[in-house]
Amino acid sequence: MARTRVVIMGAAGRDFHDFNVAYRKDPSVEVVAFTAATQIPGIAGRVYPPELSGELYPKGIPIFAESELEKVIADLKADLVVFAYSDVAHEHVMHVASRVLATGADYELLGPTRTMIASTKPVVATGATRTGAGKSQTTRYLAELLEKQGLKVVVVRHPMPYGDLVAQRVQRYATYADLDRHDTTIEEREEYEPHLDAGRVLYAGVDYAAILRQAETEADVILWDGGNNDFPFYRPDLFVVVADPLRAGHELHFHPGETNIRMADAVVINKVDSATPEQVAEVQADIAAMNPRARVILARSALTLQGGSIAGKRVAVVEDGPTLTHGGMTYGAGIVAARRFGAAEVVDPKPYATGELAATLAKYPALDKLLPAMGYGAGQMRELEDALNAMPADLVLSATPIDLTRVLKLAKPVVRVRYELEELAADAAVHGHTNLTDLLAPIVERARAGSASGPNR
Repeated sequence: MARTRVVIMGAAGRDFHDFNVAYRKDPSVEVVAFTAATQIPGIAGRVYPPELSGELYPKGIPIFAESELEKVIADLKADLVVFAYSDVAHEHVMHVASRVLATGADYELLGPTRTMIASTKPVVATGATRTGAGKSQTTRYLAELLEKQGLKVVVVRHPMPYGDLVAQRVQRYATYADLDRHDTTIEEREEYEPHLDAGRVLYAGVDYAAILRQAETEADVILWDGGNNDFPFYRPDLFVVVADPLRAGHELHFHPGETNIRMADAVVINKVDSATPEQVAEVQADIAAMNPRARVILARSALTLQGGSIAGKRVAVVEDGPTLTHGGMTYGAGIVAARRFGAAEVVDPKPYATGELAATLAKYPALDKLLPAMGYGAGQMRELEDALNAMPADLVLSATPIDLTRVLKLAKPVVRVRYELEELAADAAVHGHTNLTDLLAPIVERARAGSASGPNR
């Protein structure tokens, strides 16, 4: 019987995971190629290596640019195309479907039942409606609540495998030396450093079954920190999804953020101090329509400055990169902090940006007087460093979660914007609100008893 020939469309994250858990050992399927979206540079032209692809794929699996999709399907005689990446509009998913169907191939999305891995330990997972909603700060907040109960929390972060995939199969981070040893990018450091600062162990990599088995050996609770707006790789006992009222309505229109809302046990509506009451009400109404069983929690991102005052100063603002690019935001916490804490001027970086950094600013013209912390490799980091040093600013106002001075040589002082989740009190009788501590109580009880996970899905 002929094997079904499959192409997996991705961005070096869910695509590899879906292959590992659904296809790697399936003799009825032959995955003939991956394609790489433009979300992450430098993926196309590589090979998913045989050390990871398994004995059915002794030469590995080639990765092509998504722009070549139709040619790949035709040349490799693909029967089925699987869409496996996140934070794209529903319309985009179906435009891709139309391209695939026009070739004659089938089109498929793999769901949670087929791709989530069960753990022997309780699992708390965070997700979001869009990149930049506040998922990372929510993950940190959940970790702190669990740790206050005396539990050992191990965070497992959604993949960002930009380097040697074999070397990145299972990565454990406990110290800053681990960041250097694994040659992590700015994007990876943005997610990892805050957990290390809190004394927390974090895992990431490529093979998430192997990662889970190792993480379970040192955890009371596994905390899944999702990427973009993807749904979890692990089957959660509690699934907390963050919604962004500054992009009210996006919870209905982006994949797989809508899936997350419909699956959620709790939805945190973040940034309510920055959004209008009408925006918050729109998100509440959408949640009620899609998932009336979800508990709704209102929260804000509390901003503080670390490293000095910015009052009356000219500042060069650096924001979290993915929030501004595929996340679709036009500003982030850095611009909010510049306004709130009295910066005299936010300096325009466009005249000082070169190379890929300049191309990013040109691609996203709505970004005004700020730099995304682009750092997928040494070249991009150097361009960011050069632009910041060239800008006529008194200081760098950094709203990326990392310490930029660890990876860039800057000739100006750096003031960091820190943002942490704060739950707001609400009338539970009227709005159905609760708090995250109460929602975590069954997890805490199970972890203390040392019992295995009891998935609610």
